[in-house]
Amino acid sequence: MAKSNKLIITCALCGGGTTRKQSPYVPLSPDELVADSIAAVKAGAAVLHIHVRDDEGVNTMETDRFVEVVTRIRTALKENDLDAIINVTTSGTKFPEDMRVAHLPLLKPEMCSYDPGTMNWANSYIFLNTPQFLERLGLLCQELDIKPEIEIFDAGMLGNVEYYLKKGVLKVPLHYQLVLDVPGGMPGNIDSVNHLVSKLPKDCTWSITGIGKAHMPCMLAGLAAGCDNLRVGLEDNVFLKKGEYATNAQLVERAVALGKLAGREIATAAEAREILGITRRED
Repeated sequence: MAKSNKLIITCALCGGGTTRKQSPYVPLSPDELVADSIAAVKAGAAVLHIHVRDDEGVNTMETDRFVEVVTRIRTALKENDLDAIINVTTSGTKFPEDMRVAHLPLLKPEMCSYDPGTMNWANSYIFLNTPQFLERLGLLCQELDIKPEIEIFDAGMLGNVEYYLKKGVLKVPLHYQLVLDVPGGMPGNIDSVNHLVSKLPKDCTWSITGIGKAHMPCMLAGLAAGCDNLRVGLEDNVFLKKGEYATNAQLVERAVALGKLAGREIATAAEAREILGITRRED
């Protein structure tokens, strides 16, 4: 199949770590996550990457909070005659592995994150993804027909993906999400992009984001290298430019504008499903 010219935009709404001290606009409560989801999709996002927070705004993998937030987002999308691919996180080093996957069979999202390796995140804690968990998650994704978003923070993770692919834990076509400039992972520069993209399978799709100051350089490098997807959002970057805080919708709008300048048409959610090989959920 010929590669699509359409560009998918993902909005990573809040992540697990962005705080109100870092940005006054980071959505934390269910109400805020719903409102930002609608604004991001109206701005051009086809995919919503979702983490949730507890009542104090702290990262949580609590199943009930995931069910509440995702159900409300789905309802709000329908009420506004909008469409988006729901992509939930499974990352959560401090949480039990059972909790990291408990929301998947309940919500049956179209996508979820798949972090294929362990690293020393920002030299501050262990970003833990055990082999046992990765096998469990990969097989669960196949069982529930969830598309794994394979998040690549470092080059060695590509070898892990190849291993799980050969073992049948993962299946083609794969979708890679390059997440660059996390301390402990690969830097967000053109050398990293060139190296990683040269190692990706030919039949895959791929997305890119850069953390903080690497956000814009990675978007530009990704577009130059022919990425299928740009990821933006307050999980990864809180500024439009130095000293100017961004909203999620503004970050999506900027990515849309960059894509159009690069000669790319912006994919709708339906077109993104076709590109990624996802069958729409009938819910």
